[in-house]
Amino acid sequence: MQNNKSKLSVIIIALVWFLPSMALAQLLEPNLRELIHQGLDKSHSVNSYNFDKEQAKVDQKIAKSVLLPKLTLNGSYTRLNDDITFDEDTENLLISTQKLLIKEAVGIPFNDAFPESIPLTAVPNLQNKNILKSNMDLDWVVFSGFAVDNAIEASKHKEASLNHLTEVEKGKVALKIIETYDKLALVYASKGVLTTSQDFLNEQEYFVRKAIENGLTTPIDRKKIELAQQQLEGKLLEFEQNKTLLIEVLHQLTNDDREHLSSLQPTLEPYAINTLSMAEKRNEIMALEEAEQATLFKAQMEKNNFIPKVAVKGHYEFIESGLSLLDPKWYVGLGLKWNVFDGFESRLKSEKTKIEGLKYGEQKAEAEEMIALSIINAEFTYQSSLQNIKMVHKEIELASDTYDMINKQYKNSLASVNDVLDALNELEKSNFKLQESFFKQRKAATALLHAKGILYY
Repeated sequence: MQNNKSKLSVIIIALVWFLPSMALAQLLEPNLRELIHQGLDKSHSVNSYNFDKEQAKVDQKIAKSVLLPKLTLNGSYTRLNDDITFDEDTENLLISTQKLLIKEAVGIPFNDAFPESIPLTAVPNLQNKNILKSNMDLDWVVFSGFAVDNAIEASKHKEASLNHLTEVEKGKVALKIIETYDKLALVYASKGVLTTSQDFLNEQEYFVRKAIENGLTTPIDRKKIELAQQQLEGKLLEFEQNKTLLIEVLHQLTNDDREHLSSLQPTLEPYAINTLSMAEKRNEIMALEEAEQATLFKAQMEKNNFIPKVAVKGHYEFIESGLSLLDPKWYVGLGLKWNVFDGFESRLKSEKTKIEGLKYGEQKAEAEEMIALSIINAEFTYQSSLQNIKMVHKEIELASDTYDMINKQYKNSLASVNDVLDALNELEKSNFKLQESFFKQRKAATALLHAKGILYY
């Protein structure tokens, strides 16, 4: 029973953390989320940060490899101008010693002459003039004075810092794609407004044509309608140009197919977000924290330079004929390197790195202040965007009623065609403003979520 309760608690905690992320991710349309993921895969700046992370991982492996034994195979051939031999006195001494030892071995009295029938061994050369060598060397650092441990930790924190910087860059790419996608939606919405205006103009053209046929108005009114229609055609052409340009921008950002992008029909539905959602620690802050930790480990590594380092060194010769009389066939040694006094170089380097860490601390404090300010500003902008939508709805209501009234007056010869076209123009402007207010509301919402560090995609 107790186990079941524990499992239930774990599931509830997981849902509490996971569901808000899902909810915020669902804020964006599926097509937009897909474009964002494509953009993140394509982004050169994001990929550059990914390569930096890979380099940091390699740095950790390089640091670890310091403690691995290094084996080196060597080969060489050298020819001297002559063999290296003992000087004449030494050779005579060695020959005489050899004769004494032989005489003693065979029982010849010390003062008797050495028999010529007994062969003597020639004194070997110190080094033959043809030197062929093939050997293997071993270098093995067995204790680095904690330099390796600190270097690995510093590199790990650097990798973590780059991870957070990558997320920061991803956020910038996502925001750019979201804005471009919404601009495309604004263009499509604008075309809807233009289509409505076109219907109104067609209706006016029909009415003016009938009025001219019945002698109720002059051809001048018809020409004014035709001028308005041409102006509308110009706006539709501008729509096509903007649409093509934005599709090209999205193609560059995401590498998605142009035909697929042209088939998208984004809309400007206002986002409903919870402004009371708690802010999370931004990746910019976490990146600076990790960078600060990395400098601390780097400073410790430089400070520990005075700790003795211990290494094992070995050597093995494969060809004995190339050895001189003084060369060993193999040897193994244990070495100690101790920087007793380096002119304060290590201490000064460590202090310089610590100061760099303090700079990261200052940058973190400044970033926290800027983020807090950006959240307040984003909240104000979001509230203003909501109020602006309400205001524009009223403007549309007023412009629509005005158009209906003037249109009736015109059909009763109480207003001119110019008044009708002016009213229609105002109605069109109001409808444009409504779509722009939706665009600004969505932009303000995403900016607020990004400022709080809870924009998921």
